[in-house]
Amino acid sequence: MNDIKKKEQAKLYQYYTQTKNATEVTRNTLVLILAGGQGSRLKGLTKWRAKPAVPFGGKYRIIDFALSNCINSGLRRIGVLTQYKSHSLIRHLQRAWSFLRAEIGEFVEILPAQQRLSKEWYQGTADALFQNIDIMHRHAPEFVMVLGGDHIYTMDYSKMLMVHARSEADLTVGCIEVPLEEAKAFGVMSVDTELQITRFTEKPDNPESIPGRPDMALASMGIYIFSTSFLYNALIVDAEDENSSHDFGKDIIPKAIETAKAIAYPFRDDHGDQAYWRDVGTVDSYWRANMELCAVEPELNLYARSWPIWTYQTQHPPAKFVFDDEGRRGEAIDSLVSGGCIIAGARVKRSVIFFATRIENRSIIKDSVILPKVTIGKNCRIQNTIIDKGAYIADGTVIGENPEDDARRFHVTPNGIVLVTPEMLGQDLFMENTEAQ
Repeated sequence: MNDIKKKEQAKLYQYYTQTKNATEVTRNTLVLILAGGQGSRLKGLTKWRAKPAVPFGGKYRIIDFALSNCINSGLRRIGVLTQYKSHSLIRHLQRAWSFLRAEIGEFVEILPAQQRLSKEWYQGTADALFQNIDIMHRHAPEFVMVLGGDHIYTMDYSKMLMVHARSEADLTVGCIEVPLEEAKAFGVMSVDTELQITRFTEKPDNPESIPGRPDMALASMGIYIFSTSFLYNALIVDAEDENSSHDFGKDIIPKAIETAKAIAYPFRDDHGDQAYWRDVGTVDSYWRANMELCAVEPELNLYARSWPIWTYQTQHPPAKFVFDDEGRRGEAIDSLVSGGCIIAGARVKRSVIFFATRIENRSIIKDSVILPKVTIGKNCRIQNTIIDKGAYIADGTVIGENPEDDARRFHVTPNGIVLVTPEMLGQDLFMENTEAQ
């Protein structure tokens, strides 16, 4: 056998060996998604729903991205921890994520706060896991991956899992590079040349920069992988500490750095550059992330067949554009328009229009996010606006042109983005029951 053929067979063997190992690791991993956050910075968008249940990108919910990453990465044992105003989130999970087969060990299991170990609700991210430690024991995983259910990104978790398993770490933290000023809102890590974490500070006033990069810091994505034996012990010790806030970033990770092997996993794309990841925790960041989807080639590719984003598919007819008269033409430019929408003689530009929305004659919508089942009347001018589900916008309404006038009626951010909800318009949310469909 010649040397070239030997090398080819060696590469093939290595490929199958690595694939097998990755399969074993993912099968022995339990994923727990923290989806109980209040998301108060999203203002009216989270008044009646949990942050992970907020609609995004024309047809999805925020939590669909973490769940799709799991499925696409081969992770099919998933628990979702819910707490705050979880009805719409639970309903969505039941509709969209019930296709896995429990009889072959696949599941998306809903884990609401049940006060099993105390009379308290979840007191922090670590406490949420501690209160479900019996469920973790029941599934007997080798590794536990903890995710937040409120970020927008696509990521192959199996790569991070393999790094964790092969390094024999107790804890691995997914991280991104962020500008130093923005790092104040994150947990910030310092690492050595082997990417072992030497220091972790939660939301520091003076973030530590990356060596050689004085303008950038290494920030936690809220993605953690634990070796199970280490996690159990850390949760029990933390639960017994009366001075602990029972939070991963404030308590578990800083202590782990002192006693265990904790490594950082930089999240990069195939070219070695910083990969796409967005925290949509404010009205401005939520609007901006939706607007980014309107680009000709957005960083987040919703159309990648190799990495589909799964969700509950509402049953609606195709989007419809009607009328072709001067000044009364149904059209959408650089926009996402979902099923069931009717653009009737209106112009839509650089906007995301969710399903079953109707926009009437001679209205102009620019740089806006219109959530499902909104009706916008005739001769309206709307820009730089988010309109929540089920709202009715009367004929002739103007939003986004006069900040002072908008502030008297709606919520306006410092950057001038206007949030409009049915309640702000004096419409009876309970009679409409818009979140129930």
